Amino acid sequence: MSDYQQPPSVANPPQSEAQDRAATNSVGELFGELTRDLSTLVRQEVELAKAEVRESATSAGKGAGMLAGAGVAGHFVLLFLSLGLMWALGSVMHLGWAAVIVAVLWGIAAAVLSAVGKKKLKEVKGLPQTAATVKKIPPTMKPGEETP
Repeated sequence: MSDYQQPPSVANPPQSEAQDRAATNSVGELFGELTRDLSTLVRQEVELAKAEVRESATSAGKGAGMLAGAGVAGHFVLLFLSLGLMWALGSVMHLGWAAVIVAVLWGIAAAVLSAVGKKKLKEVKGLPQTAATVKKIPPTMKPGEETP
C-alpha cells in the first residue's frame, strides 16, 4: 500500500469568485449583474468619448482662432501693399488712375478665384456611399411609407 496522498490544493483547487457566484446565484441574478456591468461600461465609454471630444474641440477652437487672426493679418498686408502700389503708381500718374488700376487688378484676382471656387464646388459629390446604402433600406424600415 502506498501512503502517498495528493496535496489538497491539487486535488481540490480553490474556486474563483466567479465560480462561487455561478454556483450560488440564479441565472436571472447573473444576467442582471451582466446588464448592470454592461450599462456601467457603456456609460464610462460615453463619458470618455465626451472628454476626448471636449479636448479636441478646445484644441481645434484655438487653432481656428489662430488661423482667423492670420487671415486678418494677411488681409491688412494685402491692403497696405495695395495702398503702396497705388501710391507708387500715383507718383508716375494721377493718384485716381493709380487707384483704378489697383482695383482692376484685385477685380481680376477675384474673378479668377471665383471661377476656380465654383468649379471645385461642382466637383463635390456629397455623400454617395450614404445615399447608396439608404436606398438599400427595406421599405418596411422607413417610417411613414407604405409597402406596395
